[in-house]
Amino acid sequence: MSRKLLAAAAIAALAATGASQAGQAAAPMPTVRLMVGGIDKQIYLPYQLAENLGFYKKYGVKVELSTEQNGGVGAEDAVVSGQVEMAGAWYVHAIDFQQHGKAVIGIAQLGGAPGERIMCAKGANIKTPADWKGKTVGVTDLGSGTDDLTLYMAARYHLTSKDFTRIGAHAGQTMIAALKFGKIVCGMTTQPTVNAIEKLGVGYSAFDLSTGDGVKKWLGGYWPTASVLARADWVAKNKDTTQRVVNAIVATMHWINTHSAAEIADKLPKDFVSNPLSTKDEYIKALTQDKGQFLPDGMMPKEGPQTVLDVEKFAGKIKRPVDLAATYTNDFVINANKLEGFTK
Repeated sequence: MSRKLLAAAAIAALAATGASQAGQAAAPMPTVRLMVGGIDKQIYLPYQLAENLGFYKKYGVKVELSTEQNGGVGAEDAVVSGQVEMAGAWYVHAIDFQQHGKAVIGIAQLGGAPGERIMCAKGANIKTPADWKGKTVGVTDLGSGTDDLTLYMAARYHLTSKDFTRIGAHAGQTMIAALKFGKIVCGMTTQPTVNAIEKLGVGYSAFDLSTGDGVKKWLGGYWPTASVLARADWVAKNKDTTQRVVNAIVATMHWINTHSAAEIADKLPKDFVSNPLSTKDEYIKALTQDKGQFLPDGMMPKEGPQTVLDVEKFAGKIKRPVDLAATYTNDFVINANKLEGFTK
């Protein structure tokens, strides 16, 4: 072949490669709808933070974030029904759904503690769950994860569900009002409601479920909560897209681990960190205190699933054998950590 023909062939090959690469670059990113169980709650902050840090885009996926509303469809139910592809919700739902023949798995774990505190009314003198006997305790909703935790804590102090009353007090103003007007003696809630209760002098933090030491004391071990949930069949058919989302989430968890609460707050929407319940300074103070709830690598704590299962058994929700290995996977997280330069 002549030099001219060789040159022409080389140019054609380069052009074809360029066209191919251009076509790949122009290809639309996959879209994932992700509903969060309260996107402005501190326990779920990694989802919005990943967006604001540009990590979803960096790893080649468009994530459409939404948040569940009081009285609306819960994030975990939305993922099962196909309304969304992923949910930012508690890992425990994967166990609950398996009991009902639904295969839902946790693909990345954000927290090793619930991020909750049980706030008790000023002057109530509640020191242990045993003090709830004959009284009313507020939970997010009856049948929710906070309800299960409340029942479990009570059981560890020899109380049954008949020894005290639980009501749904939600969060924010409704939880505050329930404490203020004596509807409940204690209520389980998260930031920023915790801070608002303390600031208003309505109640105090009696039980810490926001740190490793706290959950070990009151629950007996790490209790994985905030998780990325998806239907197992969807994950099996969309492994590449799933990996992209997990890459972004794991990158965010490492970012949280290496940055201060103030730096994190600066990257979140203004109404998340400064609102009627909390000033930005108060938000930062609370996040500094509870930042240890976040897992730095997205991995499921080794004994975590068993501890969650123990809670569910105490809550009376386990009616058949549970295959814990089918409720979560670390595969995508391991790949993401390798991509980030962290070997697992």
